[in-house]
Amino acid sequence: MPSGHHQRWHSRLLRTAGNVPFKSWLRDRGSLTARIQARGRFTVRVLRQGLGIPTADEARALGIAPGTLAWVREVALLADDQVVVFAHTVLPRRPRGPLLLWLARLGNHSLGALLFSQAGFTRGAMQFRALDQRHALFAPARRALQLAGPAPDPLWARRSYFGFGVQAVLVTEVFAPRVLHLGDAGENGARKTGCDPN
Repeated sequence: MPSGHHQRWHSRLLRTAGNVPFKSWLRDRGSLTARIQARGRFTVRVLRQGLGIPTADEARALGIAPGTLAWVREVALLADDQVVVFAHTVLPRRPRGPLLLWLARLGNHSLGALLFSQAGFTRGAMQFRALDQRHALFAPARRALQLAGPAPDPLWARRSYFGFGVQAVLVTEVFAPRVLHLGDAGENGARKTGCDPN
């Protein structure tokens, strides 16, 4: 694996020994919520939401100055009480629009329930990355995913934009290794229901 592979987001998911088991989860543009629901009892656990500082690469991607406050929501997605995905959502405070109010009211509901119940949302291209200790989301993701161990392996993640009018939200999803044990039941059905992030 090239030395810089962990340090940037890729528009193509390059094949590596580490990501092969996760490829179907990372590249699937179907409903992540529906795919997890097909494999177990699905719940959403809100970890934090409110004003926060986006990561440096999120600020660049969203076109905002480093250190600028934005609205941040972090949740854990669970299947049968096991955390399988950590989701991190960033919404810039400008331009103004209805997204902040809608997101603030989500509570323990999936973001996909919002994005695909409202007409007018568009999803941009996915980007992929293996997160390691150098990335600001690595430590919170490991905590949320309830992973332990002295020598942590990289965590595979994807992110994409969802636009609504003049507003855009950036959603990053980090997959726990245990997601691979959920099996493939219901995969085809999940892919038919649209593409929601979490």
